[in-house]
Parts: sequence; structure tokens; C-alpha cells
Amino acid sequence: MPRKTDSSNPADWLFIAESDLEGVHTLAEHEVGYPMCVSKLAEVLEKVLKAELLRLGWFLVKTHDLQELAGELQAKNSDLLTELRPLCDALAERYFTDRYPGFDFDDPDWPTLRIQAQQIAVLLAKVKARL
Repeated sequence: MPRKTDSSNPADWLFIAESDLEGVHTLAEHEVGYPMCVSKLAEVLEKVLKAELLRLGWFLVKTHDLQELAGELQAKNSDLLTELRPLCDALAERYFTDRYPGFDFDDPDWPTLRIQAQQIAVLLAKVKARL
């Protein structure tokens, strides 16, 4: 039977984020597909942000803007903001620049990507524990 999801359910956002993050970890372990990994990592962060916001009573807004989502968390006085803000700053542009032509690619920085992935995994676990 298919798994039904609900865009207003924070747990469903985290379910998808966990799956995506698992893929990023696997590819990063083998150092394959750096641009895709960075872009996907930004997407995972977006899902974690949305899950936390929904948990706090936010009404879903269809956006990929990590800075906008961080601003919403700030407005909700989320205690996770200090951990999330540096990741949002680092990954905000990467969501698009590593997905589409017309931008310059940075040299792969696998160590930083792995650290960011681990930081996002910790945040994901924190949000998940709050549900």
C-alpha cells in the first residue's frame, strides 16, 4: 500500500528529508556528484526548516528560499535559529547554482559538505524528537 503524506505534517517532511540525507551521505562517502549533493543538502535543510516551522504552527508557504524560512523561524523565536542560520547562509544560493547552468561551480569541498550534512542530521533529529 502506498504511503500517504500530508504537506502540513512535519513528520512527513522529516521522513523525506531523512531519505534524501541518506542519499547525500552515500554519495559523499564515495565522493560522487558534488554539485548534486550540495543542492540536495540545501533541499534537505529546507525540509527540516519547514518541519520545524509547521511544528510551531506556521502555515505552509511554497518557497525554496532558505533565508526566508530562517526569517520565519526568527519570527517564531525558534531556539534552533543559532544552529540553522549558518547552514542557511552557506547553502542558500547553492540550491539553485548547483542545479542549473549559468553559474560557476566551486571546486568540490567534500570535508565541508560532510560536516554540513552531519550538522543537518543533528538538527533533523532534534526536530524529530519534538514531534
